[in-house]
Amino acid sequence: MRNELKIVLVIIGTLIGAGFISGQEMYTFFYVYGIKGILGLFICSVLVSYVVYKTFTIVKHENITNYKEFLDVFKKNNEKKYLNFAYVTNIIINIFLFITFCIMVAGFGAYFSQEININSMIGSLLFAIITFIALKRDVKGIVKLNQILVPIIIIFVTLIGIFNFQNINLYNIQKSTQNSYIGWIVGSVLYSSYNLILLIPVLITLRKYINTKKEIKNTAIITSVVVLLLTITLFLLLSRIESGIETIEMPTAYAIAQYLPYFRKIYGIIILISIFTTAISLGISFLENISKNKKSYTQTAIIMCIISVILSRIGFSNLINLLYPIFGILGLMQIKNIIFYKLY
Repeated sequence: MRNELKIVLVIIGTLIGAGFISGQEMYTFFYVYGIKGILGLFICSVLVSYVVYKTFTIVKHENITNYKEFLDVFKKNNEKKYLNFAYVTNIIINIFLFITFCIMVAGFGAYFSQEININSMIGSLLFAIITFIALKRDVKGIVKLNQILVPIIIIFVTLIGIFNFQNINLYNIQKSTQNSYIGWIVGSVLYSSYNLILLIPVLITLRKYINTKKEIKNTAIITSVVVLLLTITLFLLLSRIESGIETIEMPTAYAIAQYLPYFRKIYGIIILISIFTTAISLGISFLENISKNKKSYTQTAIIMCIISVILSRIGFSNLINLLYPIFGILGLMQIKNIIFYKLY
């Protein structure tokens, strides 16, 4: 069980980045659909769990060592078609890893601007410097980092959920419902899709920690339970906001500051830790995918951090609302291939 917990902590550390822990993703993909959004969270947790299980199974069965090899396993039926698919998908994934890293940098700056009233560019620059130092560590270092930081996030988000439970505003949830019969399903699938195309390269880097089919199953199940617990907690927390939620950059931070002020500083630390763990996981995956040697790794890391600070000027919520749905659509093909892939 020790290996499974290590993997789950890295998975959760990758998933709960700025968009998640700030509540911006929760609002965009689930909360706007009211009660149906909660059903969407169940679909999301099951889909994430199954794709984690299937990805690890494919990686172990095919003895895959990198993301390009993972894409190449889907070329059996039509070699030319899937070679093109692998080439294009690899480019898309690398772009998405890079852009999401930039979103984490913007999220850090947005938190400084909203909570401490410091210019967001200063916060983004500070975060980029800290991240660059951390990116020089290998995968083992990232696993150890998540083992320390992610349990802190899970414990305190759970505590916040417990304290908030008696004050859930069902009326606010119901009035948020959009007039859409399938929108909540589409939202949950798109949310799962773009998170999974980020997660798959990370899972491949963790292949050495998974050795048996039982470990794969346990990892998938624990991941599903933790994802569901955290997402429902944040969803219900948003119900405390009476109006203007669509204009708030970090709605969960706002809700806690207004209604659970004794948790405000703690949640601020949780946000920063979440952004950091996600940025590091994605940054390492991106750098390992495109770097040919240690020198190019360092050079690319410097360029990536500089560009991320520049792009952070676009704005945190603008980046999420514009780019995440687009990449969610692009990720559907890869998820379909993983789910329907047959092991021979």
